[in-house]
Amino acid sequence: MSIAIGQRIPNCNIPATSQLTFSPAAYAGRKLVLYFYPKDSTPGCTVEAGEFRDAIDAFTQANTLVVGVSRDNLKSHENFRQKLDLPFELVADTEEKLCALFGVMKMKNMYGKQVRGVERSTFLFDSTGKLCKEWRGLKVPGHAAEVLQTAQAIQ
Repeated sequence: MSIAIGQRIPNCNIPATSQLTFSPAAYAGRKLVLYFYPKDSTPGCTVEAGEFRDAIDAFTQANTLVVGVSRDNLKSHENFRQKLDLPFELVADTEEKLCALFGVMKMKNMYGKQVRGVERSTFLFDSTGKLCKEWRGLKVPGHAAEVLQTAQAIQ
């Protein structure tokens, strides 16, 4: 069961970088981009994080916070943030609570073997906390720009 368009994220508290805790209530009044990615410091995830980083001023002007989510631990996230100079927080969903809520865990082919992993997905919430758009199984190039355009179009 995953969150559907028009629904809110149930309240939860999950560790994030900068010694913060991710809690949906903390983002009230602002739009929120929650992007799920497979693994810190891998090629596609590095490009995706860089695209969101490079557009952060425009997201901020659109009253939109960007938050990355993967199953990596906080130490891995802090290293990834520092290496890429990311201006947004990363949530360490090591227990897969958010992954389960959003239904992003999938069986994937990796070098001919079936592995369970995060399907690259992005979710956009309006300033009232309701899910208004989702992208699943997406391709990285240009994705952050598409999310930004959608965020800018939402009042």
